[in-house]
Amino acid sequence: MAMRGIRGATTVKENSREAILLATKELLVEMLEQNQVNIDDVASVFFSATEDLTAEFPAVAAREIGWVETPLLCLREINVSGSLQNCIRVLMQVNTEKQQNQMNHVYLHGAKNLRR
Repeated sequence: MAMRGIRGATTVKENSREAILLATKELLVEMLEQNQVNIDDVASVFFSATEDLTAEFPAVAAREIGWVETPLLCLREINVSGSLQNCIRVLMQVNTEKQQNQMNHVYLHGAKNLRR
């Protein structure tokens, strides 16, 4: 079994606790579903948020849906001029038999423009 990375991103319309948690939960569930991954196979998750999102840590969403044993880390996204704002990004590391090119990366809402 190998460790593979799954990328994901989403956007929120406002800097509120509710918006951040709802969008993050939606993204995490979609990442698991599209990749047929069980939570026990998730080794760790890195979350980043743009500097305009300060109302809550995205990792709280994972804890609220039961990811109590999974190592989680929140980071600040680099503020590049002209980059997508109100954005939450995720790097999920999973243990799987799949090859890296079989991983489905998930981009929702305004983040769809980040990937084809």
